[in-house]
Amino acid sequence: MPSTMRLLVIPGSTRREAWSKRLAAAAAQLAAPLAETTVVDLREHALPLYDGDLEQQGLPQQLGPLRTLVQQHDALLFATPEYNASIPAVLKNALDWLSRPFGPEPGGAVFRGKVAGLLASSPGALGGLRALVHLRQVLMNLGLLVVTEQFALGSAESAFAADGQLADPRQAAGVEKVVQSVVRVATALRG
Repeated sequence: MPSTMRLLVIPGSTRREAWSKRLAAAAAQLAAPLAETTVVDLREHALPLYDGDLEQQGLPQQLGPLRTLVQQHDALLFATPEYNASIPAVLKNALDWLSRPFGPEPGGAVFRGKVAGLLASSPGALGGLRALVHLRQVLMNLGLLVVTEQFALGSAESAFAADGQLADPRQAAGVEKVVQSVVRVATALRG
């Protein structure tokens, strides 16, 4: 019997009270019955801006723990804010560092065989939908299998109940649909 499905939830913001972090936490609770779920905080890894000259000196120490987390999980669920119709620099930077060759492993090896799901949050009416287009493109280029279902949370500043969950059951159902799809596809790939 295969081991428990492991899902890593990655908010794309480092701000303490970021809506993407709140969305990630809500998604993690919805995923708990389906997978062993971990939420990572990119602030805790404090990666420097990607720079090829810096890479020549060696990969940053703080990349190791983040890379290990990605390796230990079967699937990734991203919850990104939208910055100027795209993804935030901190998320793109983490993906850039994670995609680098590591020891004998070629670039992008950490993502091999992984499934990804996409969530976004924004105070705007589109809910970060434009960021999801860019994030999907980047992740597919890195070799992740990105499920077709996605969720964009508009008016994020008023979307959460006091307990941290989404106040609107329809929105919670939208997030749950993405989570279920990620777990279903990742489970099928594991055999």
